Amino acid sequence: MFVLLSIFMTLPVIFLAGSVAPNAMAFAESAGIACFIGVVGIIATYRQSSDLKPRYMFVLTVSGWFIIAIFAALPFYLSDNNISAADAFFEGSSGITTTGATVFDGLDTMDRDLLLWRSILQWIGGIGIIGMFVAVLPFLRVGGMRLFATESSEWTDKALPRMKTLSRGLLFVYMVISITAVVTYWLSGMTIFDAFNHGLTSIATGGFSTSDLSMGKFNDLILMEATLFMIIGSLPFFLFVRELHGQHGVLFRDQQVRLFLAILFVVPALLTLYRWFVSPVPFDPLHNYTATLFNVTSVVTTTGYASEDYSAWGPLAFVLFFFLMFVGGCSGSTAGGMKIFRFQLSLIILKEQLMRLLHPRAVLTRNYNGRAVSDEIISSMIAYTFIFLLCLLLMTIALAAMQLDFVTSLSGALTALTNVGPGLGDIIGPAGNFGTLPDGAKWLLAVGMLMGRLEILSVVVVLSPGFWRS
Repeated sequence: MFVLLSIFMTLPVIFLAGSVAPNAMAFAESAGIACFIGVVGIIATYRQSSDLKPRYMFVLTVSGWFIIAIFAALPFYLSDNNISAADAFFEGSSGITTTGATVFDGLDTMDRDLLLWRSILQWIGGIGIIGMFVAVLPFLRVGGMRLFATESSEWTDKALPRMKTLSRGLLFVYMVISITAVVTYWLSGMTIFDAFNHGLTSIATGGFSTSDLSMGKFNDLILMEATLFMIIGSLPFFLFVRELHGQHGVLFRDQQVRLFLAILFVVPALLTLYRWFVSPVPFDPLHNYTATLFNVTSVVTTTGYASEDYSAWGPLAFVLFFFLMFVGGCSGSTAGGMKIFRFQLSLIILKEQLMRLLHPRAVLTRNYNGRAVSDEIISSMIAYTFIFLLCLLLMTIALAAMQLDFVTSLSGALTALTNVGPGLGDIIGPAGNFGTLPDGAKWLLAVGMLMGRLEILSVVVVLSPGFWRS
């Protein structure tokens, strides 16, 4: 992983042909450090047993993401822009977890190689997240992900050929959609540099932009295209692979996909009507629906783009966007959040309990997407929900202890754990950034982003004393 990351570190300089890469030396040094440590690790473990037991997989997954976030911060820290360690680690963590929160302003005039590195980070983070959700988390039985287990989620000799086939399919789909996004943006009027950056971050549902205005810099056509690509990035990529292998229709038969699309159909329409009724100025229905659909999609998919300050749309919009930050996309996508399937499982449990109150002796079946839902999956989901809310509470209290106001503390903790990007309020809302926060808050939020991307339970397990006893 470290050697591969070092190769990616050379891309900003190569793509910009050196002439407009003022931080070429910083990237060279960063790539050299990552490559050296990676090669040393390869040599040290050459021909040793690679039996990946669950305990080793927990350590590999958690430590891998945290260490890569540190390496990802090196080009920022070693550049000539006087970026502090806290800012560099925050930006690197936000990039690799596809959160999209940023501490930088003046993006329109920022060094292009650093802008490109931010986008590349989110792109490689996106494919890493897909692989983790498809193969690793179901195997580790984290947060109810066992529900999506396939033969490729088992690390056995028989499953490895299937895992390789699935991995190639996922990478192919991811690259084709990314190239399509880049070309589409370019043909719609973006410069090739803007199109490349936004194409990578749209599919990764990352949200890093090349302008302080984010996507507000572009016209309605580009906003609609970005909405489409954010939706695609939030759908289960393994279903795209199944579609390519002849299983036509599986994508839209999936329950989480149908609910996800229903939310994006209903909520923006109702919110546009609300804005129409309360607007004191002449209202352009088409433009405002486009802006509403774009920003709602950006928050639900945890992308983090913004075309305008949606927190100023009124009290209802403010509250609605806060709760939309919990939702997230589908499992097996690049999106963060609590994921659609957990809300659906909660409704199934609620319906089951109501039926048991009415018919105590009834024999009830519990199915999701045609598969039986075991008590183990339900217990894992409940544990995830509890630890998520507990972490949200503790992080909010910790941020408030650093003299941040309630809205900034709560929405900052939430946006980190759900990997949304911007928070709410005047400081970290869609019109602001995280640069003015104290360094302690930046370190805490960066760790929160990584915990949220790793489904929290993975980190909690590794940090528990019982994990290390035997």
